[in-house]
Order: sequence, then structure tokens, then C-alpha cells
Amino acid sequence: MPKSPIILGIDPGTQILGYALLKGGPHPALIEMDVLKLTKEKDIYARLQMIHAKIIELIDTHNPTHFAIEAPFFGKNVQSMLKLGRAQGVAIAAAMHYKLPVVEYAPKKVKQSITGNGNADKDMVWKMLERILKIEKQPKYFDATDALGVALCHWYQLSSPVLPAAKGLKGWEAFLAKNPGRVKLK
Repeated sequence: MPKSPIILGIDPGTQILGYALLKGGPHPALIEMDVLKLTKEKDIYARLQMIHAKIIELIDTHNPTHFAIEAPFFGKNVQSMLKLGRAQGVAIAAAMHYKLPVVEYAPKKVKQSITGNGNADKDMVWKMLERILKIEKQPKYFDATDALGVALCHWYQLSSPVLPAAKGLKGWEAFLAKNPGRVKLK
């Protein structure tokens, strides 16, 4: 029996970085969810080092098998985007050092997979996470729940029955030809 995946989900940020660990298997379960506050440190490079150290600590402690991170959305402030890209890059580099598979998810994709609505607000995402994962206490920062949303979105992608078999296939005919045992006739 294969080992249940452990997914490290990250909501990158230069002020607050959200992180969550989710145990996979038939029913996902929350392991840990929190934030790394970076606001006390004024030097951007020191903040990047703090992000790197936190990701390394989480990987060393929990041995995740997957790393999922929210892709930055494109805003109007170019400087903010550059800083956010650096934070994301440092987190990804830490995961790659451990040879973890890295997957990025757009915020709309995460919201769509959790709530069914790509334009859902943060509270709606939290309410669905609370219900799906049976979490009793809401964290102080939505950055933590955003990271959990990224991890759960990745779990949905991993647990999809069609995705592993469908790689490289062109349409339903090719899928059915390659997977005749999956067809059920009435």
C-alpha cells in the first residue's frame, strides 16, 4: 500500500507567509496550519532568509511528499509583484532542494476547487475548509487558510481518478481505448 501523501501548501507573502500541512489518503486531514509573520524585520533579504528557514524547518519536521504554492496574481504595483515573486522563489528553491515536486495554483483555481466558485471571498473559502476538514477553530489570519486551500486543491488534483490515466491521451475515445476496464455497461 502506498504511503499517504503529505502536502505542504504555501501562500507566499513578504509581510505574512501562510503555510499548511495536509495528510492525504482517502480523507484529507489537517496536520498543521499557521503563518510566519515577517513584519518585524525591515530588511527584505532577512525576510527571504526567514522564509527559506521556515520552509526547511517544515520539511525537516513533517517530511512532506508534495509542495503546492499559490501563484501570484498580477496586480498594478510592480514593486509588490517583484517582492512577492522573490518570496515565492525562495520557498520553491527550498522545496526543490529536497527534491519535492512543486506545483503552482492560481488563486481562482484554488477557490474553484474548494468552493465551486473561482470568485469566492476568503470567508467563503474558510467556511468550506472548516466543513470539509472538520476544523473547529478559525486561525487569526486568512493567509493560513489560503495555504490550506492550496494544499487541499492539490489533494483534489492527486486524488482525481481520471488524471493519472489520462496523461497524454487525446479525448474520451483514447481514454476508453486505453482503459476498457473502466467502462461500465448497464
